[in-house]
Amino acid sequence: MKLWKAANIRKREDISYYDTSGAFEAERFAAHLNRLIMEELQRQGKDGVIFLCIGTDRSTGDSLGPLIGHKLRRRRLKRAAVIGTLEKPVHAMNLDLYARYIRLHYPDYVVVAIDASVGSPDHVGFATLGRGALQPGLGVSKDLEAVGDISITGIVGGGGSQDPVMLQSVRLSMVMKMADCICESIALVERFWENAARI
Repeated sequence: MKLWKAANIRKREDISYYDTSGAFEAERFAAHLNRLIMEELQRQGKDGVIFLCIGTDRSTGDSLGPLIGHKLRRRRLKRAAVIGTLEKPVHAMNLDLYARYIRLHYPDYVVVAIDASVGSPDHVGFATLGRGALQPGLGVSKDLEAVGDISITGIVGGGGSQDPVMLQSVRLSMVMKMADCICESIALVERFWENAARI
């Protein structure tokens, strides 16, 4: 496991911020995500995409991933797989199991990991998008396996607090707005793929 992590995990880089509380530009986010996916597919010689949505519905602030997974499943994506929903969340207790499952059953897929995060107070309400793995649980002092080739986070709280209780006081309306914005962008990415297939 440690060897796999050392050999394949890339640190997050080129992180961009998108304000979901203001005039969110879904097309700009989607174009950026599509470019990162296409580059990773080519770089790794893979031919599929999986969205790994991390979090738990037991905490408002940590429910972003399962909400996005739930919304993506309802959209019935044709060209990508989705793991992590409100019904079957991927969280601290089962992340290692799902990481092994993906390596076994989706070896030729680029993994887009999605999770809630903490950041600077002036970035609360922003979505981030970048190349490389994310490290779930850092905001609440948990040491979990880094996952993903591309990562999307929604900043739900200021980084000064490492208290899991802080996640309970996050407004659901903000998390829902972020989930809607990110889902809209992912749906646009699939539309890009469908249009490209017609050419």
